Amino acid sequence: MKPIFEQLPNESAKAFAAFKTYLDLGSERSLATTAAQLGKSKVLMERWSRKYDWVARIKAHATYRADLERTMLESLAREKAVEWEKLWEEQRIAEWKVRCDALRLAQRLIERWETNEAKFGTVEGIARLLELVHKLGRAAAGMPTEPVQVTEEVSATLEIEWEVALKKVYGTTTTAQPVVDVLEAGSRDELK
Repeated sequence: MKPIFEQLPNESAKAFAAFKTYLDLGSERSLATTAAQLGKSKVLMERWSRKYDWVARIKAHATYRADLERTMLESLAREKAVEWEKLWEEQRIAEWKVRCDALRLAQRLIERWETNEAKFGTVEGIARLLELVHKLGRAAAGMPTEPVQVTEEVSATLEIEWEVALKKVYGTTTTAQPVVDVLEAGSRDELK
């Protein structure tokens, strides 16, 4: 079905050309201006306008253009959202890789610290590195980097959904490395 602002079945080519001229005038639109541009009488324009309902056709055309513009803007917004999602995913993966590298470094530092009598570095330095690892990992996973107190019960379904989402993004997990919580360790003896 053709929109009503296109040529109507019972509309002559001359009447439709007059309507198109009227339509194309935009904010300067008037029957007198249309008649003057076409070299026709204003009375003829008034008759065609009534007979072919130019007012309703102008409204239909404006609605069509607004719908088309909105659709184009929504499409553009979706395309941009997809682009941003790809960039965010790349950023999350990069942050996760940096986090994994930093975790391996922290684990090597802890091993060296425990086995070396000279004790280069400090427990505080290792703790800061682990804190950075924690924040990078949470940021890469889209989780808050600061502690959040949960005041409501969390359903098991939500936890399963997180696990599935993480496996989907990062693949299956490997055997977990033991994590030493050096933030609570107060002295060298507590680490051993």
